[in-house]
Amino acid sequence: MKALLKSTAGPGLDLADVPVPQAGPGEALVRVLRTGICGTDLHIERWDSWARAHVRPPLIVGHEFVGEVVAVGAGVRAVQVGELVSGEGHIVCERCRHCRAGRRHLCPHTEGIGVQRAGAFAEYVAMPAGNLWRHPEDVDLDVAAIFDPLGNAVHTAFQFPVHGEDVLISGAGPIGLMAGLIVRSVGARNVVITDVNDYRLALARTLGLDHTVNVTTGRLADLRDRLGMTEGFDVGLEMSGQPAALSSMIGAMTNGGRIALLGLPTEQVAVDWSAIVLRMLTLQGVYGREMFETWYQASVLVARGIDISPVVTHRLPARDHAEAFATVGGGHCGKVILDWTR
Repeated sequence: MKALLKSTAGPGLDLADVPVPQAGPGEALVRVLRTGICGTDLHIERWDSWARAHVRPPLIVGHEFVGEVVAVGAGVRAVQVGELVSGEGHIVCERCRHCRAGRRHLCPHTEGIGVQRAGAFAEYVAMPAGNLWRHPEDVDLDVAAIFDPLGNAVHTAFQFPVHGEDVLISGAGPIGLMAGLIVRSVGARNVVITDVNDYRLALARTLGLDHTVNVTTGRLADLRDRLGMTEGFDVGLEMSGQPAALSSMIGAMTNGGRIALLGLPTEQVAVDWSAIVLRMLTLQGVYGREMFETWYQASVLVARGIDISPVVTHRLPARDHAEAFATVGGGHCGKVILDWTR
């Protein structure tokens, strides 16, 4: 089969011929239809310091996918041949305290497909059947391909109650945009998104997320005044990983405000702890998705009408992976999809 491979310890990826994996006991083999490119994949493609510390070539990369089950191993009852599925890319140990208590997203022994084990940027992927999430037959394939990052958005957006609250989102990337759609749909009063990328802020507005601020050219305080907000934001969703964004968000919160942090900074972040203490702010780290409550919540949101398909702005055949990664790296895009059927 064809697979997108990190062949050596250096920049770039290769579309190579590799053996088709087999479905072992408890596993399923999935024919991949479409995949989404994630920031993690971009780190690996560029071979930055994070990738050098976490990835051991050769490795098939990628973890966002939708595909069709074509074979199952011994003992599999969770899925059947012919079903359309996406996958929870975090493979947990099932033995630690957290796993046994049903808190699998906290497993300290987690391995990620496309990072520590063979990933989904390939014509076929084999993984534990219990990690697969079944979709209805009429699901939009682009939407199904990005259920993993949709889960990130859901997990972050639901950390705190947002009904009737003023919500600030820093980072208008695909996950930030999806989080904006989610909190608006469940009754947030004002939803404000900040970024430094005019393309993505314009994309936010096409999605109906009208309150946007480019923090390099505008002032968040001005928009807050126009919205008639007499105090700060009640809930913050930090999606960018930028130190300046977190600092600005802390300053924009009301007393007792709550911040969920999904963005991963690439450098040390100086935090004004006196502001956090004196104003009694809550900072909550968020990673991945709850297994599998978040997947259920995401499915319900899509079934009830949240349309995340406009977040996908580019779709290319897998053979054009270099162009696809360049598009992601350039930032003038939403979600970029690789089509493995073309």
